[in-house]
Amino acid sequence: MDYQDIELLRFTTAGSVDDGKSTLIGRLLYDSKSIFQDQLDAVEESSKSKGFDYVDLSLLTDGLKSEREQGITIDVAYRYFATPKRKFIVADTPGHIQYTRNMVTGASTANLAIILIDARKGMLEQTHRHSFIASLLRIPHAIVCVNKMDLVDYNEDVYNKIVADFKAFATKLDISDIQFIPISALEGDNVVNKSENMGWYKGSTMLYHLETVHISSDYNHIDCRFPIQSVIRPHTLENQDFRGFAGRIDGGVFKPGDTVKTLPSGFVSTIKTIELNGEQIAEAYAPMSVTMTIEDEIDTSRGDMIVRENNVPEVGQDLEVLVTWMSSNPIQARTKVVVKHTTNECMALVKELKYKIDINTLHRIEGIDKIEMNDIGRISIRTSKPLFYDVYKRNRQTGSLIIIDEQTNETIGAGMII
Repeated sequence: MDYQDIELLRFTTAGSVDDGKSTLIGRLLYDSKSIFQDQLDAVEESSKSKGFDYVDLSLLTDGLKSEREQGITIDVAYRYFATPKRKFIVADTPGHIQYTRNMVTGASTANLAIILIDARKGMLEQTHRHSFIASLLRIPHAIVCVNKMDLVDYNEDVYNKIVADFKAFATKLDISDIQFIPISALEGDNVVNKSENMGWYKGSTMLYHLETVHISSDYNHIDCRFPIQSVIRPHTLENQDFRGFAGRIDGGVFKPGDTVKTLPSGFVSTIKTIELNGEQIAEAYAPMSVTMTIEDEIDTSRGDMIVRENNVPEVGQDLEVLVTWMSSNPIQARTKVVVKHTTNECMALVKELKYKIDINTLHRIEGIDKIEMNDIGRISIRTSKPLFYDVYKRNRQTGSLIIIDEQTNETIGAGMII
């Protein structure tokens, strides 16, 4: 099997402050032999200089100096590692309330969330918050890791109580696959290697579950969606007439010979060829990036979308959006913003603020006049031109958008179309 063909799993960590997220990832990298000797030497040196009598594996991911000094995670740290079975990208996200927006950024592309709970403390406010965000972002799989089992003498009753508490809370969530694993990130129990201290636990280790969880059906392979990123015209002598549409497939399966429709023109044609890395392929599906050619000359440009003739997304200018606000300037009604959706970009007006969500109780707070940083709330917007979208529940790619400040060009919000 070619290394390029190995499946990629993106996962994120979530949990309260000091639950051991960074230590867990450090342990995963260390025990799966995914770090270099010089990195390990630097961490050992740093642990010694802090007066620790153990190797502080969290230093492998906490990259910012301020993070190491305070012993907390502030920004999202992405780490890449691989085993013979799978490639992984892990987003180590912060636990603090004031960094909720960073947690959303790290989780938005994840297939799986690891939710950490400190065995001594049990379920905390942040556990509710992060589990809710994971559910909101439609992360299909979750592993609830009850960490620091070494500090409660590997007691099965402590673990069982936390599992029961989480299951009761999870009835309000929308996560289809939840697994529970008792671990000690510091000692390495059940992370990569099976624990000898918890003979009562008969399940798999965390790494085994990461390597074997079924993710290929997480993408929407029913609704064909191909937002066009660019039109390729090489203008060389042998390719004078070549006109390819390049982009990433956001849903469905496309094959040469398929009848397709382009939006917004509504023109119907047939796929001539699909190319990946310069070679023609027999079929393409999400999330592959390909170049398509079409039998007829169609006037199509960036921001347009190729879909199936009888399976068309919603087309509209009035959207209901669940937004996570990321800017220190609150959002109010009548604000003008720029919206980026798939390969499309346009101006939009915030028409109305409907409510914001109290993350701890999951209740709606209505009658609001602004949504502030790290808040999650529902707004309605009107865009300056029609967008081709699906609801986020149906397709995470065509159902999400980014809100940008027209003056500063910074990203100020991330939204899910509902």
